[in-house]
Formats: sequence, structure tokens, C-alpha cells
Amino acid sequence: MTAVLEPTRVPKLIDQFELGLDAPICLTWELTYACNLACVHCLSASGRRDPRELSTSQAKAVIDELQRMQVFYVNIGGGEPTVRSDFWELVDYATAHQVGVKFSTNGVKITPEVAQRLAGSDYVDVQISLDGATAEVNDAVRGAGSFDMACRALQNLADAGFRDAKISVVCTRYNISQLDEFKALADRFGATLRLTRLRPAGRGADVWNELHPTMPQQRELYDWLVAHGEGVLTGDSFFHLAAFGDALPGLNLCGAGRVVCLIDPVGDVYACPFAIHDAFLAGNLLNPGGFREVWQNSELFTELRSPQTGGACTKCQHFDSCRGGCMAAKFFTGLPLDGPDPECVQGYGELALAAVDTTSNPKPTGDHSHGGPVRGQSTTLGIPAMPVSRPVSMCDESPLAGAVL
Repeated sequence: MTAVLEPTRVPKLIDQFELGLDAPICLTWELTYACNLACVHCLSASGRRDPRELSTSQAKAVIDELQRMQVFYVNIGGGEPTVRSDFWELVDYATAHQVGVKFSTNGVKITPEVAQRLAGSDYVDVQISLDGATAEVNDAVRGAGSFDMACRALQNLADAGFRDAKISVVCTRYNISQLDEFKALADRFGATLRLTRLRPAGRGADVWNELHPTMPQQRELYDWLVAHGEGVLTGDSFFHLAAFGDALPGLNLCGAGRVVCLIDPVGDVYACPFAIHDAFLAGNLLNPGGFREVWQNSELFTELRSPQTGGACTKCQHFDSCRGGCMAAKFFTGLPLDGPDPECVQGYGELALAAVDTTSNPKPTGDHSHGGPVRGQSTTLGIPAMPVSRPVSMCDESPLAGAVL
């Protein structure tokens, strides 16, 4: 009789990611909180430089460690990272040490000369932030003149022959209707469109109720991505939309502390680029053992990599698709981490929010907003002006987009 061997189960990539990796696939690194703008939804509440930010030599030591850990690339943001006097020195140092760089900018420093330099660089990707396909919509969130500044940077990059710049859009209820226009704008500059989700973090916590897309708009966004999203990057922002139907391309899993994390300007390491709060602080890379010690042995990351119960969401037939949604979105709206996403497309988030005392919601750690008025102060469409800078970056695209998980 011939024995029948039971096939060996090959673990899915997503199962491995839930348990964490020896090194992050990519990470977000906020080099500075300094910024020339005051965007109302800024995730890091940027504006003023922190005098304790890492020095040039300390930043290079971090790059050395990332090279040893074989981190694929870093997403550099802020604040506005290009206002650091050593920014280009650090970019060159990273690429020379096999660490790719993707940096987010509002375009203020992307002159024709800088664009020429970037066009001749390897392993550097540039992401220009725009939150409206027209000046009216964009400048209400990012400040007067910011639309023209971003378009000028995109034109300079195109004229210099820089290939495949990114236009990064934070989706709000004021720009969902402009998705086709954003795509046309990207095509005009030979760029790729990248859409990300608005999170209630940083100054975004103050405007989330007014800016986050409505439920019909969530559906509109999902349908648009299904129809047109093959060439559009999402950075795994919208896995909560998978409960509408088929999952969107990408990881479709919260990678916080498992495959991604954030390094802030003073060397603090957070589990998630969208959760700058002491509850998600894993340690500081200036301590003995550096970044590797924080990533591999911190109590917080060990906990995040442990099997998660999923809470009440496991009873939902869509749990395997959306995995309960975004940790940061839940935390800053006062919902339990094992509860539904506040924008749950099945409506469970709305029910959960109705039972929450929003006056006691957690507040982001640190406010670096400008102390006084900023030229071209953003006002948001119909929302009173407030002292508020640009959003931090996240993984520019899923390194596994299109992979069978």
C-alpha cells in the first residue's frame, strides 16, 4: 500500500508578517519637525524645529545600522525634510550605503538645479504632497500658494528628466470628487498618483470629524480604486475598505511594529508613523543597542507581534479582509484597539463611536506647531483657521503590491 503524505503547509507571507521580521521592510524617518507650511491635518503637528534633533553624525550612524540590518529603504519626511542644512548630505550617504531613499516634500526646495541633481541620482524617489487637484481645495488645507509651489516642483522634476515622481494625496471629503483630476495631473507631469488615508493624529485629530470622507465617499473611493487603481499607489492605507468586496492590492494588514515603524527627529522609535503617542513609543535609538535593540527586543513590539484576538471584529464575516482596520484611527478616536475601525464600511465603527466620550480621547504626544501666524495660513474649507503642517510619509508603496498572500 502506498503511503499518502500530507502536504507540508507553506506559511503565507501575511502570517509571517504578523509575527514580525528581524528588520523592517521600510521605515518612516522624520528628520525634522521644522516646516514652512502649517497644514491643518499634519500627522506630526510640525512647524518648529526640535533643538534635540539628531545631529549629522548621529543620523549617519543610524543609516549605517539600517544598512547592516538590510532595510530596503527609508521614507524621509517631517516637517519639511529639505529645510535641514544636511539633508542632501544624508540622502547621498544613505544611497551610498545601499539604503534607498523616498522623501516627501511640499516642493519648497525643488529648484531646477535640485531637480537636475535628483534626476542623476540612483535609489532616490521624490514625493510631492498635494491635497487638492485645484488651488482652491489644496490651499485651504495646506496654505495659500502651496498648490503653485508643488506644481512648480513637479514641473522642474519633469523638465530635468526625473522619472516617476509621486503626487501624494491625503483623501478628504473635499477632494474625493477630484480623483480623476488628480490622475490627470499626475499624467501631465509624468508622475504616479499616491493616495493615503486621513488619520486623526497630530493636528489631524482636531479636524478629523470635519475632513474624513463620508460613508458614500468611502464607497466612491473604493469603486474608483477597483476601476482605476492598477497604476495608483495606496501604501496599504485602505485595507479597511476591503469589507466592501475584493481586497485592494497590497498587504491589507496593519504592519505597525511588524514590518514598519517610525523614527522621529530626536531618535524616538514608534510602532506606527500615524501613532505618535507615548502608548506606541518603543524606545530611543540613542540608548545602548541602538535601533536594532529597539526593533528586535522592545516590549511594545514583542506585544504587537504576539497573536491578536481581534476582539469583537472576529465575529464579522469581513474580518479576514480588513483585519479590524487601522490601529491609529481607533486609538485617537477613543475606540479600543480590538474594536472596529471608526470608518468601518459595515457601519460598526459609527455604532462604537456613538458610545464613546470623545472629550477624553487620547491626544498626540508633542505639538510643534508654529507659535504665531504662518504666511498663507491654511483655513480648511468652511472650518475656522487654526495654527496647524504637512503630513508625514509612510511606505510609498507596498513592497508586496500584487503579491499573492
